Amino acid sequence: MSKALDVRDLTVAYGQIAAVRGASFTVEPGEIATIIGANGAGKTTILNALCGLRDVRAGTVTLGGEDITHLPPHERVRHGLAQVPEGRRLFGRMSVAENLEIGGYARSDHAAQKHDLDHVLELFPRLRERYRQLAGTLSGGEQQMVAMGRALMAKPRVLLLDEPTMGLAPQIVDLVLDAVRRVNREGVTVLLVEQNAYGALEIADRAFVLESGEITLTGHGLELINHERVRSAYLGHEA
Repeated sequence: MSKALDVRDLTVAYGQIAAVRGASFTVEPGEIATIIGANGAGKTTILNALCGLRDVRAGTVTLGGEDITHLPPHERVRHGLAQVPEGRRLFGRMSVAENLEIGGYARSDHAAQKHDLDHVLELFPRLRERYRQLAGTLSGGEQQMVAMGRALMAKPRVLLLDEPTMGLAPQIVDLVLDAVRRVNREGVTVLLVEQNAYGALEIADRAFVLESGEITLTGHGLELINHERVRSAYLGHEA
């Protein structure tokens, strides 16, 4: 079986500065994988390179056995890759319904879209209650649900999540991470970038530590929770 995501020797640069240097990692179908690291380590740069928002200087990105390294972003969506960006990036003056509908823009299977919309509203019942409300008036946690729902409307095989719990209250963080688990149980492979290292490692089947643009450590999430260097550098009092 092909890897859900196979990244080989990825190098991404801003001008002459390499933000990511020779990063290699794989994510198996059905897994939750996470990349943890300090601010500025290159986590978001990797996600943006995977979805085509940042040019790859060297290396390859393969999705389900298909080389997508140089495909434009909209083609990657059609191949089954969707991203929930940092900060959610909703259309605040549009309703929850309109934001969700935009997620299916690349699809032509309208009957299936209706089924998937119903499914998103089952996953996130709060969105059914807020369906006609402007997205910009929602709480942070509700906005994150809309952003995840919008990405799921593209029917991705692999979902990229960039800092989904940033700025949320602790109890809402737990709700969002539980939603990630539920989405994964529905068969969607997840690659999660999180500043909340402990929460991410708790739910991850596979985890990667990124330091100064390089993958320096790989293991099961719970394995890395107990790794001395990870505990010292990223977990602090939570360890």
